[in-house]
Amino acid sequence: MSELFKALVVDKTETDFSVEVKEVSFDVLPEAEVLIKVAYSSINYKDGLASIADGKIVRSFPFIPGIDLAGVVVSSQDPRFQEGDKVIATSYEIGVSHYGGFTEYARIPGDWVVPLPENLSLKEAMVLGTAGFTAALSVQRLEENGVTPEKGKVLVTGATGGVGSIAVSILAKRGYEVVASTGKAAEHDYLHNLGASEVISREEVYNGKIKALDKQLWAGAVDPVGGESLAAVLSKIHYGGSVAVSGLTGGGNVPTSVFPFILRGVNLLGIDSVYCPMEVRKKLWDRMATDLKPSTLLDSIAVEISLEDLPETLPIILKGQAKGRFVVKIQA
Repeated sequence: MSELFKALVVDKTETDFSVEVKEVSFDVLPEAEVLIKVAYSSINYKDGLASIADGKIVRSFPFIPGIDLAGVVVSSQDPRFQEGDKVIATSYEIGVSHYGGFTEYARIPGDWVVPLPENLSLKEAMVLGTAGFTAALSVQRLEENGVTPEKGKVLVTGATGGVGSIAVSILAKRGYEVVASTGKAAEHDYLHNLGASEVISREEVYNGKIKALDKQLWAGAVDPVGGESLAAVLSKIHYGGSVAVSGLTGGGNVPTSVFPFILRGVNLLGIDSVYCPMEVRKKLWDRMATDLKPSTLLDSIAVEISLEDLPETLPIILKGQAKGRFVVKIQA
């Protein structure tokens, strides 16, 4: 094993900010129990923020971002993992305060590592990644709160993004009539191919006006957008329905009233994929390899890039131009 390996390094000084692939040594990796040879990573919104000077994600520099990784254990001081094990590591402090997955090798605490489930390849695990985990957790929480295909249509906002694309595909596979909302008129065919039965514009969800209660349109919703759009969604949910919210690309302020909750019994479900308990995390990854595995996983959702492609690809996700998932092939 070479003493040097490639990684994407972001660095910030008083006068400069840089994002570049360079050779680093094992000495730069933080201390942790499990050394992993990274096969694949993926791009998430946080990774885009980590690649800009004022992203407020990275806490110290220089730093290796990437909140997701999948690969093979090289060595382990944790008895739960052995050399040769295929594993996944996402969330917690990875790519935020702990060096992340945009690297050929990573050291990760054993408590943050999940064994790769059967029926899931390392590449498929990163097509899913944090976005897929968030989508799957959203669907699971909706179903735990009584949303079923028989109850009516389910809305997915931000449907061409990572969470949205995978949510559309998972819901369609499970028999739901999915309404996909997007601001990209050119992507209607993409969303229909994922399984959406209806595609609507974002203006049909939120047209600039929010009613305390509006016409009941959807039994549930997966919402990675937040903001004023979420307030509009809540006003249009069926009696007893639920909305799973996981993002704030539309803003953190939700100007709603209590009426959807006290007059229609609507549930607002917060989805946290970062500190989700490991017991729940492992079970959900097993489901993502079986009944929650999108049938259109690789063909329609994933675009594969290389480690060297990251500096020019990361800004795309911040501009709202990404479609589906960017999967980063690190090494064979």
